[in-house]
Amino acid sequence: MRTIRITGTGSALPGRIVTNKELEQMVETSDEWIRERTGIAERHVSVGETVVTLASEAARKALEQAGKRAEEIDLILVATCSPEQYLPCCACQVQADIGAVNALAFDVNAACSGFLFALNTADAYLRMGLAENALIIGSEVLSKLVDWTDRGSCILFGDGAGAVVVERCKAESRAVEEKQIPAAGILGRALHSDGTGGGVLQCDARELTTPYARTSAVKTDQNQPMDDREHFIQMDGQEVYRFATRRVPQCIEEALSDAGLTVPDIDLFVLHQANARIIDAVAKRLHADRKKFPTNLERVGNLSSASIPVLLDELHKQGKLHRGDRIVLAGFGAGLTIGACVMTW
Repeated sequence: MRTIRITGTGSALPGRIVTNKELEQMVETSDEWIRERTGIAERHVSVGETVVTLASEAARKALEQAGKRAEEIDLILVATCSPEQYLPCCACQVQADIGAVNALAFDVNAACSGFLFALNTADAYLRMGLAENALIIGSEVLSKLVDWTDRGSCILFGDGAGAVVVERCKAESRAVEEKQIPAAGILGRALHSDGTGGGVLQCDARELTTPYARTSAVKTDQNQPMDDREHFIQMDGQEVYRFATRRVPQCIEEALSDAGLTVPDIDLFVLHQANARIIDAVAKRLHADRKKFPTNLERVGNLSSASIPVLLDELHKQGKLHRGDRIVLAGFGAGLTIGACVMTW
C-alpha cells in the first residue's frame, strides 16, 4: 500500500509573551499556583495577528522546508475553533494569501483534536488518489475567546499556528521494500466523538435574534438570560481532566493495536499540550517512559488545534525526529473529541 509522509513542518507564534507574573496583576492567582497545576509559565498572545496570518506564516515555512511551491499544493485543511470570520473559511483565505491557486480548501473544527482529524482526512484524500499532497494547518487565536477575569481558564490558553506538508509517496524505495528502514506514514489510528459530554467545554456563538425568533428560544436550560461570559470559553476543568486521563490512554492503545504495535515500540508520544498533569497521568497509565513525552506547554500554553503541529515543528527543528522513528500523536478536546494516530517519521 502506498504511504504518506510528512515532508515539511512550520510554526508561527505571536511576539507578545504573557507571563504568569503578569496574570497575577489581573486575577487572583500566582506563578507558583499556575506552574504547579498546569506546568505553564508563559503563553504567546495576539496583538493583531489573526488565525489566517498565523496560519499563512506557518504554511510558508512548512512549504519552504518541504521544497514545495504553493501552487503545487492540492489540498489545504485548516483546523481551528477560533476564526475571525464565519465566511469565507480560513483555509480559503490562506489559499489566497499564499497563492495556492490549485488547492481545494476547507476548515475542520474538532477543537483541540482538530489537527489529528484534519491529518486523517488528508490521509484519506491522498490514499484514495484524490490528491498527491496536502497542507495541514492548526491555527488559533484563543485569546479573544478567553474571559480574562476567569482565573480558571485565562491561565491556560495561548495563540499560534503549526503546519505540515504531507505527500503521497509515488513508490516505496528499495530500502523500504527490503525492510532496511520502515515505510513512512500512518500505521494505525483511533478517532472518536462523544457529543453527550459537550457541555463540559463550550463557547457560544451569536444568539438567534431575527424578527421571527424570540430571544427566549436561546436561553439556557435554567431559563436564565444569556450573559456575556457564555461567549467566552466555559470549561469544567475537573471533568475535562477525568475525560482526558481516562480516554487518551485508551485511544492510544487502540491506535497501537490497529498498527500492530505496543507502547515499548514507540520512540515519542506527541500529545496535545493542555496540562502537564494530564501528560504525566497518560504516561503513567500507559506504563511508558515519561521522557518519551516532550512538552512545550511551559512556553506556549494550550494552543488547541495548533498544539501538536507546533510541537512537531519544534522537535523537527531540534533534530529530535529521525527517519524511521515511530511516534504517536494524540489529542482531545471540545465535542467531546479524541484521537490518536501512530506513524513512522
